[in-house]
Amino acid sequence: MPRAGTLPVVLTGVFITILDFFIVNVAIPAIQRDLHAGAAAVEWVVAGYGLAYGAGLVLGGRLGDILGRRRMFVIGLTLFTLASIACGLAPDAGTLVAARIAQGLAAAALTPQVLAILRTVYSGPAQARAINAYALTMGLAAVFGQLVGGLLIQADLFGLGWRACFLINVPIGVAALALTRRVVPESRPGTAVRLDLGGTALISAALVATLLPLIEGREQGWPLWTWLSLAAAVALFAAYGRRRHASPLIDLALFRERAFTAGLLTQLAFTMGMAAYFLIFALYVQGAAGLDALGAGLIFTPIGLGYLAASLLAPRVVARFGRQTIALGGLTRALGLTVLLAAVALEAPLGWLVPILAVDGFGMGLALAPIMGTVLAGVAPRHAGAAAGVLTTAQQVGAALGVGIVGIVFYGSLPGGVSLAFQHGLIYLIVVALAIAALVQLLPHTPGPRLPAGAAGKEAVA
Repeated sequence: MPRAGTLPVVLTGVFITILDFFIVNVAIPAIQRDLHAGAAAVEWVVAGYGLAYGAGLVLGGRLGDILGRRRMFVIGLTLFTLASIACGLAPDAGTLVAARIAQGLAAAALTPQVLAILRTVYSGPAQARAINAYALTMGLAAVFGQLVGGLLIQADLFGLGWRACFLINVPIGVAALALTRRVVPESRPGTAVRLDLGGTALISAALVATLLPLIEGREQGWPLWTWLSLAAAVALFAAYGRRRHASPLIDLALFRERAFTAGLLTQLAFTMGMAAYFLIFALYVQGAAGLDALGAGLIFTPIGLGYLAASLLAPRVVARFGRQTIALGGLTRALGLTVLLAAVALEAPLGWLVPILAVDGFGMGLALAPIMGTVLAGVAPRHAGAAAGVLTTAQQVGAALGVGIVGIVFYGSLPGGVSLAFQHGLIYLIVVALAIAALVQLLPHTPGPRLPAGAAGKEAVA
């Protein structure tokens, strides 16, 4: 049973790991100056975190099933806090890159436990509210990441400059660790689950082979190695599919559940649009509108307010419209982005964009929480950790894929100016938002049946 404080403590883990994905963007120029870092090193400050995070998520989720979700949450949060200290104290670019990779691996151990804990500790309406709070936390961390980074750099706390963007995690992590054992119950499957080492190696290699070219390909002009890596990823995933193991890292039976598979595709499309949008919008407001890092962060505020409003309203909308709430979110995003496209094309003053951005944020919030609830609804508790790992991996793959595609569109149009490039990127994002509304129609009208529990029995919650 959940205890008082369970939800805010576990959501802290989501907040700081997502925040660190975005907060570093505004710190890059200061890092480059202070550490005399080259372009490749700076790129890996961002890419190293994303690659390690995405590649380790499925394994992190499975380790939670084996060792206990609270235990893995504590391990992941401890390592993330220590890695944040290493980032904040890094004397040179190489040390910072290594610390960021360590931070990403720690985030991969930590993040899947949150969804798994919410899925197994809460039930019924309380579970729906908890997953909605998870989506709200994740979205706000992403939307306000650049604003928080801009404020910290502007404040220059204790003369730390960009280092505060990493060291801010330390008091948060320590406080959450102090409360975890008191307020977060342990949960694990009712029967022993073994780690499939061969499957782990195949999946980890496949995810690296998928994410590395998606992260690096656009910057390097899509050389031959990127395509060979993607082809190798397909072969590695296929090899995993042919394996048989008593406790597979990912039980392929998950994908026979219509709600899980269709919801996963919808989640993939959502993150393809969200991450890509944040990238090109930040480039537009700084490149065409002339805002500094703090101003660029502040312009994200209307998106965050719209997202917050929709997330608070989403449970009531879901109760009435079910899966079509996700479609409504996608259509709302498409509408907001279409109006934004017209406003940018007509060179409207930046202030006019505020209500448009709020509408877009409202669409984001309306879609995200119901997607997660749908994906997890039909999953048996013994698969909760693995399913959470697959879901969060899809978020990372979708983000990398979306950034890669929009990068081709945006930078391919850049010779015509930043404004034109942003407009072309918005057209891509409108198509993705409409695809979300279409994919929702593949979902069952009601949550799919749970996978048979077999010998696993009921989930043990301490």
